[in-house]
Amino acid sequence: MGFRSAGAMLQLLVWAALLLGCCHGRFVVEKNSLKVTAPDDLKGTYECAIGNFGVPQYGGTMVGFVAYPKANKKACKSFDDFDISYKAKPGAFPTFLLVDRGDCYFTKKAWNAQNAGAAAILVADDKDEPLITMDTPEESGRADYLENITIPSALITKSFGDRLKKAIDNGDMVNVNLDWREALPHPDERVEYEFWTNSNDECGPKCDSQTDFVKSFKGAAQVLEKKGYTEFTPHYITWYCPEAFILSKQCKSQCINHGRYCAPDPEQDFSKGYDGKDVVIQNLRQVCVFKVAKEHKKPWLWWDYVTDFAIRCPMKEKKYTKECADGVIKSLGLDHKAIDKCIGDPDADEENPVLKAEQDAQIGKGSRGDVTILPTLVINNRQYRGKLDKGAVLKALCAGFRETTEPAVCLSEDIQTNECLENNGGCWQDKAANITACKDTFRGRVCECPVVKGVKFVGDGYTHCEASGSGRCEINNGGCWKETRNGRTYSACTDDGCKCPDGFKGDGKHKCEDIDECKERTACQCKECKCKNTWGSYECGCSGGLLYMKEHDTCISKNGATETGWGFLWVIFFGLVAAGIAGYAVYKYRIRRYMDSEIRAIMAQYMPLDNQGDVQSHSHHIEM
Repeated sequence: MGFRSAGAMLQLLVWAALLLGCCHGRFVVEKNSLKVTAPDDLKGTYECAIGNFGVPQYGGTMVGFVAYPKANKKACKSFDDFDISYKAKPGAFPTFLLVDRGDCYFTKKAWNAQNAGAAAILVADDKDEPLITMDTPEESGRADYLENITIPSALITKSFGDRLKKAIDNGDMVNVNLDWREALPHPDERVEYEFWTNSNDECGPKCDSQTDFVKSFKGAAQVLEKKGYTEFTPHYITWYCPEAFILSKQCKSQCINHGRYCAPDPEQDFSKGYDGKDVVIQNLRQVCVFKVAKEHKKPWLWWDYVTDFAIRCPMKEKKYTKECADGVIKSLGLDHKAIDKCIGDPDADEENPVLKAEQDAQIGKGSRGDVTILPTLVINNRQYRGKLDKGAVLKALCAGFRETTEPAVCLSEDIQTNECLENNGGCWQDKAANITACKDTFRGRVCECPVVKGVKFVGDGYTHCEASGSGRCEINNGGCWKETRNGRTYSACTDDGCKCPDGFKGDGKHKCEDIDECKERTACQCKECKCKNTWGSYECGCSGGLLYMKEHDTCISKNGATETGWGFLWVIFFGLVAAGIAGYAVYKYRIRRYMDSEIRAIMAQYMPLDNQGDVQSHSHHIEM
């Protein structure tokens, strides 16, 4: 058995081992929806499988009509040979070309449809079976057109395809809407994504496309990661060698850790170049670079390492070595000893915890199927289908953000159009205050009442939005009536809503009219009163030189008021004088009584009073 045939046999055995190892998982066909809007008997929503090439419009929709060719029905030849064009005229619906499966690769059909002017291609299955993923086969990997396919593709079931063909044959115009908005989950403001790749650079166009993608996408990936918009994890596929072949030369050259972790020979030739085990070790090193960088809170350095390694250490220049890798690691300021420790001993007859985790991650869990295709992007636990291109992948990542939480890069003109620029997206707006409810998102605009300077607007977002809560009057006067006349300003804005102030009547929002208090006799009601209405208030006066007293809403005489006032003052004055005299008299009387009692007490000590003499004599007489 020659080396090439032995290598081919081992490849088959390795793939068989992979399938056995993944027996608990499954390959998931990623889908989007196709909605038929006409004719009536076809109206409804149908599933279709996203092709693994071209550029699916993740997060968006496409509207067009279906055409089925009378010749070249399988689209295996150029439509130029049949003088057929599907390019839409200005103002017309784009064409979705329906073709039959078979006779050539899916990619060839898509390329011919694209060159004919079709906006998308629908491939009808040729047998009744569950939907499958249209992939890029290895044999077509060398085609120079492969990376230039830009139209989206979808596989539909045979039964649905037959119904479409029948409607077209009957002369019906079949209008459809291809919808990718729910092709990827978008639950929150952060996107988690994985890139399943390989460090091998000698596998032809697929390896070249991976390298080119990493180089072109590095800047965007690092910015998104640094700002916390995304959480990225790289992964690497490995296989294990069947136990019966562990000691074979082929397994030893392609595997480490005694056949536990293997990769195909880079050149598919065991007699030259690097071996599969060299690829496994470099894959392991790249995983460890990511782990160590993440521990130092710089996970984005993985992109720098992989890019620099591809440039500085290519297989073709015989630099695909540990020494070259260590040079790249040191240039990035990473700890190569920590990375070596993470790598462990490739010759040990034991499991490597890092690679074991990678093999476990290959198995599909939840909505994500097994990872069996390289390269593969997994976004929010769904496998990306389409071209490995910076713009296409960025569009898919942007589709993973919840509406209104997308980073600015997702709203740039290169990624999508701003629907709020035309007719304000049909949403509410206040042109005077430059406030709008239209919010541009990656999936299209949403009409949602805004928050301006901390003040929340409430409403349906389409026909009305009103400021609410405290501070609402600071923004466009809360949408309420306000007017200034003769230097005086009145406003209907309150914290609770729009209410005309005192002196006005109306809805408070669009207008408040002055109340004529004089006409409605709510003021100046006394007989002699005169009323003059003013804007927002009134003025009262009195006729006949009378004085108006606002507190009592009455008129009194100015003279009477004066006389009464002086009389009142005289009464007070004389009252005070009388009170003073009376007080003085009382004071004098009490002083005099007090003085008399004191004098009598003093005199009593020196001379007996008449009434005391008798008592003293009688006492003296008894003593004798």
